[in-house]
Amino acid sequence: MAARIAGLVLAAGGGRRLGGRPKALLEAGGELLVDRAADALRAAGCTPVLVVLGAAAGRVRARARRLDGCTVVENPAWETGMGSSLRAGLAAVPPDADAVAVVLVDQPRVGAEAVARVCGAYRSPGTLAAAAYGGERGHPVLLGRGHLAGAAGAAEGDRGARAYLRAHEREITLVECGDVAGPEDIDTPWDLPAGQDREEGRSWGRTSERASRRAGQQAARQAGEEAGEQASRRAP
Repeated sequence: MAARIAGLVLAAGGGRRLGGRPKALLEAGGELLVDRAADALRAAGCTPVLVVLGAAAGRVRARARRLDGCTVVENPAWETGMGSSLRAGLAAVPPDADAVAVVLVDQPRVGAEAVARVCGAYRSPGTLAAAAYGGERGHPVLLGRGHLAGAAGAAEGDRGARAYLRAHEREITLVECGDVAGPEDIDTPWDLPAGQDREEGRSWGRTSERASRRAGQQAARQAGEEAGEQASRRAP
């Protein structure tokens, strides 16, 4: 009997370096990244598909078009980092799932072909597999049921499953996916796809940079004023 592999999209991030725009609401090819990621898992045969939301969860639910049939999990602690989202998602994996394929919402070049390849590495509840790009480990990551509790327990801060995977490096089957996908993620406005989103992203970036400059100038003025006052007090 074929393994039942659940799919998990981690899509709770607030996009701090994108000027506070939630990554789930970014677009590529005219589609929301959260829709693209859910579609990739569904097309690869994952069932059920779970989506962890956090920042602007209500707006994401309202705008997303292809989350019907998905199990949507809201992570109220999303600001603490990806670790809490991974824990929330793994806790929602149904007990009859043999494994879970984990993807990140901000990697639009990871599609169904890469997910299917990695899922094809499943052999047992002890399976650990991951996509590789030029030999370097990336996503999707496949966690056999025997690893779910351990991965959840090790998920802290922004590390997600990274610490757990490092500790079990020798057990991981790497599946080369560089010919069908790419590991590039979207972390800054300049990582956004060409078009309107990139222009808006640059605007957010410029706004953030201007705010930082203003804060720095204000701090410098304040420091100068304090130095002047101290000099006046020391003067005879």
